Amino acid sequence: MREWLELWFPNVMVRLPEFYKAIRDTLTMFSVAGAFVFVLGLALGVLLTVTRRDGILRNAVIFQALDKAINVFRSIPFIILLTLLLPLTRFIVGTAIGVRGAIVPLVIGTVPFFSRQVEAALANIDGGVIEAAQSLGMSSLGIIFRVYLWEGIPMLARAATITAISLIGSTAMAGAVGAGGLGDFAIKYGHNRFMVDVTWVTVAALVLLVCAVQIVGSLIARATTH
Repeated sequence: MREWLELWFPNVMVRLPEFYKAIRDTLTMFSVAGAFVFVLGLALGVLLTVTRRDGILRNAVIFQALDKAINVFRSIPFIILLTLLLPLTRFIVGTAIGVRGAIVPLVIGTVPFFSRQVEAALANIDGGVIEAAQSLGMSSLGIIFRVYLWEGIPMLARAATITAISLIGSTAMAGAVGAGGLGDFAIKYGHNRFMVDVTWVTVAALVLLVCAVQIVGSLIARATTH
């Protein structure tokens, strides 16, 4: 088996420790940034939902400020955002390169996308259920947790899956500016040194990661569908 791998993927086999490190770096960026994105994006998405014109806590000032800020950040291509946020990244984590240097732009670049996904998911909650909760005297916080978030779990799971897949793509793109991970591995060897086998193996690893995320997300959405 090893002889076959060395025949078809010689450049990868001689760089296995570096390839394994690239996988670990990608998983680290994905998991750490993903945790921040989930919490912040969920909070902003809920805030957008409850402060809109027909929301339970309607507030035009907060809604318009969030809406415009999210639109601005969503309109900036991620590769440009990476460069734009270099000073802020250095200030927060002390470096703008490597895995740590990628976390800040990954979070800031993905939170607006996820918050829109959350907003769209929660917009599908039956208004009759919300009105019934209000008529029973349920507090706004209770409606958020027991109606919006509880009833919206399947849709939120699908939104989180879409966002997670997008985040994987962003971690690979971050490799273009020295963030490490599979993107950096593919660019350093597959692109710059024309090692085609490195490119193919990197693509295969990313596809497997995306498939794993999609399967988990689909299972959660299916299991929580009421």
